[in-house]
Amino acid sequence: MWKGRFQQSTAPLLSRYSESVSFDWRLYACDIHGSIAHSKALLAAGILDAAEQQAIESGLAQIGAEIESGAFAFDPALEDVHMNIEAELTRRIGPAGAKLHTARSRNDQVALDLRLYLRGETDAIIGLVKALQQSLAGLAGANLDVVIPGYTHLQRAQPVYLAHHLLAYVEMLERDAQRFSDLRKRIDVMPLGSGAIAGSTILLDRALIARELGFSAITQNSMDAVSDRDFACELLAAIAITGMHLSRLSEDLILWASTEFGFITISDAYTTGSSLMPQKKNPDVAELTRGKTGRLYGNLLSLLTTLKGLPLAYNRDMQEDKEPVFDSVDTIKAALEINAAMLAEIKVDAARAAEAVSDPMLLATDLADYLVRAGLPFRQAHEVIGRLVAHCLQTGRKFPELDLGAYQSFSPLFGPDIFDVLDVRRALDARQAQGAPSLPNVRAQLERWRPGAERHP
Repeated sequence: MWKGRFQQSTAPLLSRYSESVSFDWRLYACDIHGSIAHSKALLAAGILDAAEQQAIESGLAQIGAEIESGAFAFDPALEDVHMNIEAELTRRIGPAGAKLHTARSRNDQVALDLRLYLRGETDAIIGLVKALQQSLAGLAGANLDVVIPGYTHLQRAQPVYLAHHLLAYVEMLERDAQRFSDLRKRIDVMPLGSGAIAGSTILLDRALIARELGFSAITQNSMDAVSDRDFACELLAAIAITGMHLSRLSEDLILWASTEFGFITISDAYTTGSSLMPQKKNPDVAELTRGKTGRLYGNLLSLLTTLKGLPLAYNRDMQEDKEPVFDSVDTIKAALEINAAMLAEIKVDAARAAEAVSDPMLLATDLADYLVRAGLPFRQAHEVIGRLVAHCLQTGRKFPELDLGAYQSFSPLFGPDIFDVLDVRRALDARQAQGAPSLPNVRAQLERWRPGAERHP
């Protein structure tokens, strides 16, 4: 494609080093879609006649079908998916194929392909996030009455409904979906027509191309259009954040599935065993999800680092954008899909959960609140209950095992109704503030996440 300038052929070593078709072939559908739209703009500009444009469109459709079926042989010597398709098109239809690249550079062509590809993949990711939300909500709804200890610092803190805990991840995923939806607007900008750096003296109707490809906006600076990949960085950042949320969920599931917790059982279909220890059942989906999150972080940092020192406009370094992008897209889609499937088959051990939540220490804050309602300032109430906790630990007695006299030895504000506070369900029912885990609130939140329900922040 540059033989007019060069006196020597490209060294085979360089061809192997620089080729990208081994991974960018997956842009073929976007490349063909973009080239058909470009041919229509060339037709409107008088560069192609109707017969030439139709030959290009038909030829590209045939090539696309062959790639889809696996019958097309990509040639690494042609470097990338763009030249492979164009060269084969020209071989098949002759001079009309050689006209296709008029007023176009691979710089704006690849920017277009990547935006088309990521626009579709972003939509797919949003759909998978929604599916995972429904799987979490389904598990929550199926175990609405199950209460577990809530943890801070991985220490038992206060009782919560399991459903409330699971719905926390639904909220996180909703923000993830919103991030993907918002960044999609910045992906959805059409760069074709920017040329290599400064557009072209052959004027094409860029609005026509944008309409053909369904873009909502057109780039306004040719140098920016071909030289930045901030839209890809933003997508990788959103993917990394989603991965972080999945990793935290995975850690909870790993703990809950352990013998020490025993709150859940993960289906055999989504666990593995040990090659040595016959009794083992390992939560590999959760562990792999937790591990793959590191790759998502690394891909984001890789692309940011690649871009950070590049002068305007296009530089070949930018070829290195695709592998981290493809890897992150594939990884997050797989993680979202398999976690949704795994969650749908998790079984909850309500008895083990009830045993864990029967720890009276979980209600220490409720005892402090009791004293506050009786008129004691919270800091003093906190100190009183702290001394009461220390007494129980020293004597080996639990809150329900103390009589009223023992309570009143710590504060005269304790009355006979103090024992009502020590009921877990009653304590949860008292948590009625918006966002708190009372049963009516949890029911309302499950209704909010019902498919088709209207949702507000």
